Amino acid sequence: MKASFKDVFSPKLFSCIKRYDKGQFITDFMAGIIVGIVAIPLAIAFGIASGVGPTEGLVTAIIAGLLISLFGGSKVQIGGPTGAFIVIIYGIIQDFGLSGLMIATIMAGVLLILMGFMQLGSIIKFVPYPVIVGFTGGIALTIFSTQMNDLFGLGLEKVPADFIHKWICYFQNINKINWWSFGTGIVSLLIIIFTPKISKKIPGSLIAIIIATVAVFILKNYFGVNSIQTIGDLYELPTGIPTPQIPDMNLGESQNLIGVIRKLFPAAFTIAMLGAIESLLSAMVADGVIGDKHNSNTELIGQGIANVIVPFFGGIPATGAIARTMTNINNGGRTPVAGIIHAFVLLLVLLFLGKFVGYIPMPCLAGVLIFVAYNMSGWKTFVSLWKSPKSDFSVLMVTFILTVIFDLTIAIEIGLLLAVVLFLRRTSETSVIRVFHDEIDPGENLDVAVHEEKLIIPAGIEVYEIDGPYFFGIANKFDEVMQSVAETPKVRIIRMRKVPFIDSTGLHNLENLCIQSQKAGIRVVLSGVNKHVEKTLIKARMDVLLGKENICSNINEALEKASDYVK
Repeated sequence: MKASFKDVFSPKLFSCIKRYDKGQFITDFMAGIIVGIVAIPLAIAFGIASGVGPTEGLVTAIIAGLLISLFGGSKVQIGGPTGAFIVIIYGIIQDFGLSGLMIATIMAGVLLILMGFMQLGSIIKFVPYPVIVGFTGGIALTIFSTQMNDLFGLGLEKVPADFIHKWICYFQNINKINWWSFGTGIVSLLIIIFTPKISKKIPGSLIAIIIATVAVFILKNYFGVNSIQTIGDLYELPTGIPTPQIPDMNLGESQNLIGVIRKLFPAAFTIAMLGAIESLLSAMVADGVIGDKHNSNTELIGQGIANVIVPFFGGIPATGAIARTMTNINNGGRTPVAGIIHAFVLLLVLLFLGKFVGYIPMPCLAGVLIFVAYNMSGWKTFVSLWKSPKSDFSVLMVTFILTVIFDLTIAIEIGLLLAVVLFLRRTSETSVIRVFHDEIDPGENLDVAVHEEKLIIPAGIEVYEIDGPYFFGIANKFDEVMQSVAETPKVRIIRMRKVPFIDSTGLHNLENLCIQSQKAGIRVVLSGVNKHVEKTLIKARMDVLLGKENICSNINEALEKASDYVK
């Protein structure tokens, strides 16, 4: 049944407004304010860590947060920049500049919209768990490694982009540690860690930023300690929403639109996949807490709209943020109105408190991001998956290592490929082919009800039973079984009652079997073919090759037909 436009794109805001009341607005309003406060340090930190700046981080949280709440498929999703994008954004800027990032983000937004309208929301949920844990852990370690320069106050202007050379550079400059910066970062990290033990309502990152900023301001102005870098020392301070700009389509050798799209497509695809996975995981977690069901296709379209529009204002890729979404839920947010309020809180900060952002010390932001990286790392999941099948742990570690050593695009591609290969291997291992020469036990789940003690197989007939999908993973195994049979029969019955589907390789294999058997004077009869498989066989004209009368509904009918052929 075809889905209507309303089924695919139906923002939750519209359905929530129909039965909205004053009481719900008050709880949404309070939740929105709290989430907005929580988002301030994260938006600034993610913007800076991505290689852009505090303004771009705040602008992304405002515009993307607003659009995702307006057009998304979840009641409580809070959108904005997240730690998962830091690595890919930084890499794109290094290779293609800010214009390349703008174009890649717009392309990713278009891909997300297309995924939504193609109803791929539910399919993306089937990305293997080890792949998700592997690249999330890899991103966490990469984020952690990018913060060492600011945490230790090394003052390095150019730090190598790749993981190994980055750490070599750190060790080579270990003698340049600024102990004031290091102390600021460690104290900030301790405040973030221990604040929840005192109050879970106030975010530790915000408390750390306030305390560290005041302390560094006093040290600079009254004690002459000027060695601690602040945001204002390195970046232009936020003053408001930037004027929309059209991206420069000239990226070096790529002088035309097609060339630019071809060059940036891998990065755009990675952004789209990462955004889809993270937002849908966040929405699924939220559903479990509030007892609701999000519309995954609408959520993808909402995320896509946000990522198409944000780059024109200098923003970076955005997606659903699990931590902010859970903060929203825990503080009473139950409709997209809370997300809209959160966006307006951030807008007020950008418009009226932008100059104070410049006083925030860089080591403090490093502490915030190190804590984010720790929460992302999922080290407990690594430990638990160690006890799982080794193939799953291997996929996890390969994805993790590729993310850290190479980049996220390669990690996702190879991780998914490995997961698919292992899945096919397991599926083919569960598929069984049995050969019956003399009799069949009717007690073993026959495709018809019988009351005989045994079904006797007449001389000259062999029965082969396929238990599992008849696809390319088992086609060769079937050939091997056929060749292992010593005597050549007059009739081969292929029992397919437990074959849920057959693919093109299975069809090709079956066709070759029938042709070779006919050349050898052997009849082929199919037994217990279900309606779905029969339809596939008829489309492939197997009924013409075999004869329609030789496609039987059960084993009794097939044995009768085969007995007529051996008489």
